[in-house]
Amino acid sequence: MLDNVIWSALATRHAHLARGDDRARRYPADMAPFLAVADEGPEAAAALRTLAEPAETLTLVGVIPPALPGWIVERRALVSQMVFDGPAVATEVDGRVAILGPADVPAMLDLMAEIYPGYFRPRTIAMGLYLGVCEGGRLIAMAGQRMALDGHREISGVATRPEHRGRGHAGRLVSRLVAAILGEDLTPFLHVDAENHAARSAYEKAGFVHRKDLPLARVRRDGDGHW
Repeated sequence: MLDNVIWSALATRHAHLARGDDRARRYPADMAPFLAVADEGPEAAAALRTLAEPAETLTLVGVIPPALPGWIVERRALVSQMVFDGPAVATEVDGRVAILGPADVPAMLDLMAEIYPGYFRPRTIAMGLYLGVCEGGRLIAMAGQRMALDGHREISGVATRPEHRGRGHAGRLVSRLVAAILGEDLTPFLHVDAENHAARSAYEKAGFVHRKDLPLARVRRDGDGHW
């Protein structure tokens, strides 16, 4: 299931969020910029186009049709998929860590626009639990749960403002999320740029192991206006 992770999520624990059919599916645009196909066949590839607005940019991970008619491929890369394989995490009450809710979305969008622009959307918070650290009334670090599929739940949105790094915020947030996911009898997993060796090393120290490098394609639907 993890080889075609977006499809697996939209076909199982996030099926209620899915737009599409048994060939191609996507998350709502205000939730996440991801779409997926059931397989690499031409029918699935053709179905993708019906799910996007002209000029909309979206991302596929794992299973990517070799031909994508009607799309402009803006970027191809590899992402390292890592799964948690450490011991059960013991977390202590930490007053610095707070559960984030709808009222925090503007601050979350502001933080993510600085660190990972384009991936966090107004309703991303509905995908799972999000935690944050505030200082001086400002959100300085956050992390949360994104894709959910049978047996697994993804940790994502791990971001700290540059001037506040090196103080253990990300580690505390990830530990809390790992504990919450293990408490659901699910396995935590995450994705990191395959070239980001520092991040991979940090996650390995936190108990994650490399599972597989998956292809990623960021694609933009052509703007001809035809469906």
